[in-house]
Amino acid sequence: MKEQFTQQLNAYSRWKDNTKRQITAYRNWLAAHDMSSPQDDLRIYEIIDALESDHITIGFAAEFSRGKTELINAIFFADYKRRLLPSSAGRTTMCPTELFYDAKVDRPYIRMLPIETRLEDTSISEFKQDPAHWISIDLDIDSPQAMAEAFQEIIKTKPVPVDNAIQLGLYTREEQEKAEVPPVSIEIPLWRHVMISFPHPLLKQGLVILDTPGLNAMGTEPELTMDMLPNAQAVIFVLAADTGATKSDIEIWNTHARTFRGNRQTGLIVVLNKIDTLWDELQDEAAVQRNIDKQCSDTANILGVESRNVYPVTAQKGLLARIKNDDALLQKSGLLALEATLSDEVLPAKQQLVGSNITSRIGAMIEDTKGVLTQRLADLQTQMDELRSLSGKSADVLMETMQKLRMEQNIYQKDVENFQTSRHVLKRQLIALVESLGLDSLDHLIAKTRAGMVDSWTTVGMKGGMKTFFDGARDTMTHVNHQTEKSNAIVQSIYERFRDEHGFSNLNPSLFATASYTRELDQLYKKAEEFRNSSVTTMTEQSFVVKKFFVSMVSHARNIFFRANQDAEDWAGSVMRPLAARIKERKQQLEKRLANLQKIKNSREKLAENIALLEAQGEDLMQQLGTINDILKAINTPLPTTHGPQQPAAAAI
Repeated sequence: MKEQFTQQLNAYSRWKDNTKRQITAYRNWLAAHDMSSPQDDLRIYEIIDALESDHITIGFAAEFSRGKTELINAIFFADYKRRLLPSSAGRTTMCPTELFYDAKVDRPYIRMLPIETRLEDTSISEFKQDPAHWISIDLDIDSPQAMAEAFQEIIKTKPVPVDNAIQLGLYTREEQEKAEVPPVSIEIPLWRHVMISFPHPLLKQGLVILDTPGLNAMGTEPELTMDMLPNAQAVIFVLAADTGATKSDIEIWNTHARTFRGNRQTGLIVVLNKIDTLWDELQDEAAVQRNIDKQCSDTANILGVESRNVYPVTAQKGLLARIKNDDALLQKSGLLALEATLSDEVLPAKQQLVGSNITSRIGAMIEDTKGVLTQRLADLQTQMDELRSLSGKSADVLMETMQKLRMEQNIYQKDVENFQTSRHVLKRQLIALVESLGLDSLDHLIAKTRAGMVDSWTTVGMKGGMKTFFDGARDTMTHVNHQTEKSNAIVQSIYERFRDEHGFSNLNPSLFATASYTRELDQLYKKAEEFRNSSVTTMTEQSFVVKKFFVSMVSHARNIFFRANQDAEDWAGSVMRPLAARIKERKQQLEKRLANLQKIKNSREKLAENIALLEAQGEDLMQQLGTINDILKAINTPLPTTHGPQQPAAAAI
């Protein structure tokens, strides 16, 4: 990979490292000032762990023979001065392949999941948690030749009887009946999924590359479209200039690539590969460029995108240029413009996503701490003003001040008792919210739907069962949204009362939000409708349809509710903590004010001493606020954009 993307990825890695340092500094500051709690320590640990395990995934989608794997070689692995991944003519990638760096294992490897695991009711993500199901081969990274030979595993196939292929969902009875000569066996991929780990510098910094197979394999592995591609930060959709946008290209675009975008405005990139087939030495460069521009325009019109969002490249010439250090050929290959978009669009978008998540989690904690310090400073100023007002005043004035303070203390104590009562009301509502997200009722719906679908041997019956499940899941989410509104209303009421009556500044509750879960479920519902109405569903063996549906979409739906349930529990346990901390802080300040007045009553000489002590405490609090503000500012610092010397790339779709 050339300098621009590498520099930007390095900047992103440094940003993560700096963010972790700032979070660690905040954790240490809390401990040093006796403001930490087990709950806060756990939350901070989870945030740091999320940063350490964070990665950037770039997926490649295309029909076979479009030069997709060659493009991966040219962009990421040209430093090896050869084709690292197999990309010869014809179909190469036979199964989804992930390239990454596994920091938890001290050796490079290839892990391959046998194709027979498709018969089990287990998703690929679940299989990833158990290495026992995978065939593993160690990689010799000191030998590019040995690595290239090992990578040949991802293109291996094997013949199996027709019935076995149908049972695996890789062949249909309709295909068999249409064949002029019914086959005795079918060639199928040897592996269902391949994971390759080795210490490439970009992979070690968190880059993950997802190489996908062509249309047929993508259609028979819904998890690829449901989870893997949608979770990528960018998907590069590759077509070939020598074939144009074929029917199967358009089907992949409509069914798989376009669904990646969802509500996002960036990340889906169209590449028109093999433009070297349009190079013509009998034409001048302007004529050749016009021909390339027309191809991009035609492709854009077919896909429904703007021409500037179609990147003309030649991966083969780009790889050759990098192997031979031919800068002119590299510029002509079009790779630099594509890489500029990956650098200036994809990485900043990823940082913004991670940054907003960090801000919403650790940022809220730091803001709460800042609020406590600000409140302490305000209370301290009240104490100093109170003591200064007593200078030269009689004992009667002192007694009157103490009496007013005791009255204030009594009123505040009653408000604290009311807070505890409100907290009990809220607790009952929060229990109702968490229970609405419980998995027992959803699991019952899953079991009921599955039993009904298995008993219904008609396509109409199975598709009806699929619809029934998602209708039930969406009804449940509607009930969850209602419980969320009630919970948030109570929380806001409690916070507003103390903020208004006791002057708690900068104190706003963190409300529970279900919009992202609702949106995710709605998107999954749309995908389920596409799956229910697709020709593949009608053609594939009924038992495999049930397996595919449950392993991909239903398990995904269950995961949405599981995450929402976990988040609701975490929120319910923490939402009142900032207010409770402020209430406790105010109670302690009232007690300190009363104690100071009692000391002055016993000895007038203590007045000046107490004022001086409070002034010193104020200076210390100002320093603490400065430290917290510095940490907050550092965490909110955006990732800088590194611009290379080449012409700026058009924005991604």
